[in-house]
Amino acid sequence: MIHEDEAFKKQFDWPTTKRILGYLKPYRHLVIGALLLALGVAATSQSYPRLQAFIIDNYLAPRRLTATPEERLHGVLIVAMLYMAVAIVEFMVRFGFQYLLTWMGQNILFDIRADIFGKLQRLPLAYFDRNPVGRLITRVTSDVDAINQFITNGLVTMAQSVFILAVVLGFMLALDWRLTLIAVAVIPVIFAASRFFQVRMRNSYRLTRIRQAIVNTYLNENITGMFTVQLFNRENRNKQSFDRVNRDFMNANLESVKWFSMFFPTVGFLANAAMAAVVWYGGGRTIQGFVTIGTLFAFTQYVRNFFNPLQDLSDVFNNLQAAMASAERIFGVLDEVETVADPAQPRLIEHFAGSVEFRDVWFAYTPVGVTPKETDFVLRGINFNVHPGESVAFVGATGAGKTSVISLISRFYDVQRGAVLVDGHDVREYAQQDLRKHIGVVLQDVFLFAGTISSNLKMNDDTIPMDRVIQACKYVGVHEFIVSLPEGYDTEVRERGATLSTGQKQLLAFARALIQNPDIVLVLDEATANVDTETELQIQDAQAKLMHGRTSIIIAHRLSTIKHCDRIIVMRKGRIVEQGSHDALLRQDGYYSRLYRLQYADQEAVTP
Repeated sequence: MIHEDEAFKKQFDWPTTKRILGYLKPYRHLVIGALLLALGVAATSQSYPRLQAFIIDNYLAPRRLTATPEERLHGVLIVAMLYMAVAIVEFMVRFGFQYLLTWMGQNILFDIRADIFGKLQRLPLAYFDRNPVGRLITRVTSDVDAINQFITNGLVTMAQSVFILAVVLGFMLALDWRLTLIAVAVIPVIFAASRFFQVRMRNSYRLTRIRQAIVNTYLNENITGMFTVQLFNRENRNKQSFDRVNRDFMNANLESVKWFSMFFPTVGFLANAAMAAVVWYGGGRTIQGFVTIGTLFAFTQYVRNFFNPLQDLSDVFNNLQAAMASAERIFGVLDEVETVADPAQPRLIEHFAGSVEFRDVWFAYTPVGVTPKETDFVLRGINFNVHPGESVAFVGATGAGKTSVISLISRFYDVQRGAVLVDGHDVREYAQQDLRKHIGVVLQDVFLFAGTISSNLKMNDDTIPMDRVIQACKYVGVHEFIVSLPEGYDTEVRERGATLSTGQKQLLAFARALIQNPDIVLVLDEATANVDTETELQIQDAQAKLMHGRTSIIIAHRLSTIKHCDRIIVMRKGRIVEQGSHDALLRQDGYYSRLYRLQYADQEAVTP
């Protein structure tokens, strides 16, 4: 993977280009067809000056006037009809070329985005912990568009320009080889100018992409946190911060525009210089009688047509610079190591008995390959067993490591030392999808997708019957609320469930977990932390029914919700300091007892 800062040190590299071209392989027959059509466009579009020269030299201004006006008019009519025939053919091949090119480009765009999205689905949560959402959105949108522009408007256009150059050069040589040498004399200078601008334009394109990702990241963060922004009157300060990142983005764009604006006039000036030389030399030869007026007229047209493809190639070069900068970033995502990967031969799961064991687990949220420092570990030598059907609650202060336990059981992360076992086998022996299929999770921060209530409950799995959905909703006591809505289960849910209360979203999340019907383990992560008393009682009632016969691990915020758990494990600073039943822990008068008294000192008197 290439870091963004390292991109500024690199120039054009063939391996990156080769990977971009790899997306053309499934469409190689279309590429061949596009190239043939491009050749047809080049041949037909460059036939007009030759036909014009023929008319001038034979019918309009011939050196020797031997034909009658009627014969000359008839000849002009024949050439005009031929001109129209060529125009019709050009229309057909140009339409076919543009349509085929656009169709191919859109499919390539689809493939690249599908690869990136698929890769993002497979990457572990640790990757998203260190990469802002806005940056990843830039990869899937702007960076992909840059590569698509290079493939559709770049590579095939490059081939078309080469064909045009070859055809024009052939016509020019056929007309007058001396004038041709004068016209092409400036090409080395154009190549030197291209080399001069190459490094500067590519670096400016890279900087533009980086600045755009920063803008997207800031926008995403600000919009997502709008409630907090307005609550703390941060509008003006945030606007000032956005002005800074937006100005940086604008300056980066202006830098690229500066070099882009300088390059094209440079090529245009050199083309006009060549044209002036051709007019001077060719005009003299025409006056001397060595070159016909039609030949000089056609040749000036070909000189113009000769440098137009060179300018197109320069534009392709600019697309290439943008594509290289974007490709490095896209391939950086695609090359990201899937640190939490499935084994080559995963252990098959039909049914979990429900035992969970942590065996001397040490865990830190550090990237793979980085050795954690002693202070990085959030779990330190954790050992515990949960027996099938047992309900166990984890409590402790914020940062004690409770949620990390849940994440490791679901294998969102892998431990640095020790092992997490389910039914006596390391979770790394199971396929992630199979493992998580048997683990139902209800999180405190409920995420609902834009769609209907039904689609959120089913998670867009149409194989789940509606009867099961309704049964689960009745089970948790949310059915009556749903049917009271205007569209019932088909009611639209806005992004992140903005129109629903915290309690309603949590009950829906509870029903969603039930619908998936986890075979063995249900993991609840502070599911009742932000709900009212009535809703909390609903959840507790459904939770008690669900926990019967299942292994249950609860991350508790309200200690009142875990009094009836079989066992409570108390954590502090990444270690287990106490465990036992609620009453036993209170009698110990230890850390748990102090937490309980602090939370309920105003509600009840506690007697150890």
